[in-house]
Amino acid sequence: MNFELMTDSIPLLLAGAGITVEITAMSVGIGMLIGSMVGVARLCTVKPLRYLANVYVDFIRGTPLLVQIFLVYFALPGLIGTRVDPFLAAIAACSINSGAYVAEIFRAGIQSIDKGQMEAGRSLGMSWAQTMRYIIMPQAFKRIIPPLGNEFIAMLKDSSLVSVIGFEELTRRGQLIIARTYASLEIWLAVAVIYLVMTFCVARLVGVLERKFDTK
Repeated sequence: MNFELMTDSIPLLLAGAGITVEITAMSVGIGMLIGSMVGVARLCTVKPLRYLANVYVDFIRGTPLLVQIFLVYFALPGLIGTRVDPFLAAIAACSINSGAYVAEIFRAGIQSIDKGQMEAGRSLGMSWAQTMRYIIMPQAFKRIIPPLGNEFIAMLKDSSLVSVIGFEELTRRGQLIIARTYASLEIWLAVAVIYLVMTFCVARLVGVLERKFDTK
């Protein structure tokens, strides 16, 4: 095994890892915005809104992320008449995908709160939306920290799929180095170790947040 080659490749791979983290953070961040709204929509009393939210979640969760990336990068330009930038395509596809899973996390978190909390808020004169915002969501957020951490880790690994559209994140950087050096074992091992370190750090951070908010 050529350890010198692995060492020489680390700077390029770490640069790719930085892009991977950037894609993941942006995708999960936007996914949280989408997911929080869709999760609430799935529980609202307006049937058309609830139906649309259910269709979105079922479609995204029922199709592979790879297919969604292809739809955004290859199919969407045929509709809008212009090429989609690989970075924007990667962020859009991953955000839409993450949003569906985060929506389920929020829905489960909201439903885990005792129904008496909603009744108490309504009895105080609050609207459904106000009760959800000021009473239910703050309590639910503490309970959804662990699954949100798992979603971040899952997206961190799944973001490697954007390499199929030529976006140079960690996996794509590894492919390019292998194409030049033919050192598959050494480079893929280095890539795997970098992914392991990143997921380990995220898991530890989630553990710290759990203890801070005393989630149970």
